[in-house]
This record gives sequence, structure tokens and C-alpha cells, in this order.
Amino acid sequence: MFPVRALALAVIFVVLVGGWGAAFVMWRAAEVGELVGPVEPRAFETLTVVNVGTGGRYENIERLGPSTAIGLGSEIVLVDAGRGLTPALRRARVPVDQPDAVVLTNLLPDNLIGLGDLLYTGALRGRDAPLVVVGPVGTRAALEGLQRSLQPGMDAISSALGLAPAGGVFEILEAGEGFERNQNGVLMRAGALPGGPTPALAWRFEAEGRAVVVSGTGWGGDALVEFARGADLLVHEGTYIPPTEDLEPAGVVADADRLEREAALSTPLTGGAGSVGGLASRAGVPRLMLIRLQPPPFFALQVRSIVAEDYAGEIIVPEDGDEYGL
Repeated sequence: MFPVRALALAVIFVVLVGGWGAAFVMWRAAEVGELVGPVEPRAFETLTVVNVGTGGRYENIERLGPSTAIGLGSEIVLVDAGRGLTPALRRARVPVDQPDAVVLTNLLPDNLIGLGDLLYTGALRGRDAPLVVVGPVGTRAALEGLQRSLQPGMDAISSALGLAPAGGVFEILEAGEGFERNQNGVLMRAGALPGGPTPALAWRFEAEGRAVVVSGTGWGGDALVEFARGADLLVHEGTYIPPTEDLEPAGVVADADRLEREAALSTPLTGGAGSVGGLASRAGVPRLMLIRLQPPPFFALQVRSIVAEDYAGEIIVPEDGDEYGL
């Protein structure tokens, strides 16, 4: 009797272990598919803002580099291409080969560093037409240099894998005040933001009676106010630059000159008419979405509380991958 019982128990054990192992393999396969498998193309019923990357110029594992997607139907346009762009697109469930165009707010490295990655990975996934990039004066020189550095390798991989060569090149356009382009039903308009160390643009997207303005530049606030009038949503940076007198009691040693220089490149979270809330108030927009965030403050509630000192509308503090439909 004992051998029979032992054999039965052994069989049950083997079945349980085998079932557990099969379940683990299936779970791991599904996880790997989510991590590296193809992403299904997106379609948006209304004009939608997808927060691909909400971080700023400094590294932040919780917020990847600045990039905002504007979607309508199957059309997706990216505003800026920051660090970690392709992982950020996966987090946002956007295929790397779906964006047809990238528009740039300025030519600081914050906004350009993900373009090479997007060009290459999009070509690997099957993009068969050039990636359109529209930016301020100087964009052509910047991207032609990047194109030259990537071209030999892109040609080699395209030939080896039978990819469409056109998918591995940029179509470069330079824009200024008054530039317009109809991108498959979405009207894109550029507005110049003067007064900074490099040419800069804000971008306005209009479709189906809705309008979104996206900016990532810390200068040209008065021009941005005029450009954003009548929009349903302003997407803009908000940076907290603490004064040195607030840091010293906490034992933090700060370079006052460096902080002053940082402030000159950024739109502050607080400070009246020139703050991000002040700009949104002056433009009369009902909703303000904050991007290019870098702590401190550490919590969205704190950010909203600070910005609310200068702005009475809806304040949105998104995470990477969040979506907002209009």
C-alpha cells in the first residue's frame, strides 16, 4: 500500500510542479512580449495629448526626457525628442514607427538627443518614409550632421535586413513665425519665442474645434501669451529654482551663479506674471499641463498648490504615459 501511496503523491507533485512551471513560462513570455514585442498602432477619437516624457534636462528615472505626443485618429506628432524617447514611447503604448513628424521647440540638446534613436528604431520596425522634423532656424545644420554620422550604419542595416532605405532618413524643415502645416487633419502652427540664447518656437495644434499649445522654452513669455490665446490647453514647463537663502538652512551648498543661470533658461513655477501660472492666466487658457518637471517639489499636490498662487484654472501634473483627451 505504501509504495502505491508514495507513487500517487509523486505523480501529484510532478503535475503541480509542471503546472507551476508552465504557468511561469507563460507569465514570463507575456512579460517579455510587453517589454520587447511590437506595440499595436494607436488611434485617438479626439485631439489627445500623450505625455511621453515629462522630465527636464537632468536625468530622472521616474520622468524621462521631454517629449509630448499630439494624436488624432492614427496621426501622431511628437513635440521634442528627449532622452530615453523610445522606452518612453513604449511606456505610453505608442509604436516607434507611428509618429510621422517631430516638431522642435528649440535646439537645446534636451530636445534633440532622442532623434537618432527614434530614427533607427522606427526604421527597424518598418517605417518606409522619411521622418519629418520641423524646427527653428538651425535645425537643418544640426540634423544633417546627425544624419551623416548615422547614414553608413543605417545603409548597412537596411541592406542586411531588407528595410526601406527611406525609413532611415530625416526630412528636415525649418520654421518661423507664421509657419503652418496640415498634418493629416491636424493643423500645426508655429509661433516664435524671442529673447533667448537659441531660436525657439511654441507649437499650436488645431483640429475639430479644439486647440492645444505646447512650449518647452523658458523665454519669450509675452509672445507665448499672445500665441496661446483661445487655446483649450497650454502644455508648458514649470521649474522650481530655489533661492540660495532657502537652501543654506537645510545644509545644501549651492552655486548661486549657477542657480541664476538655470533660472534664466526656465519658466518658474511661481513668481507672478512671468511664472508658468502667470503666463497661463494672462493667455486666458482654462487648463494648464506642466512638463519638464524636476524635483523639488516632490509631489504633484505641492506643484499644484504652488502654481495655483498665480493661476485659477485646471492644473494637470502628468506622469510619463498619461493621456489627456480634449
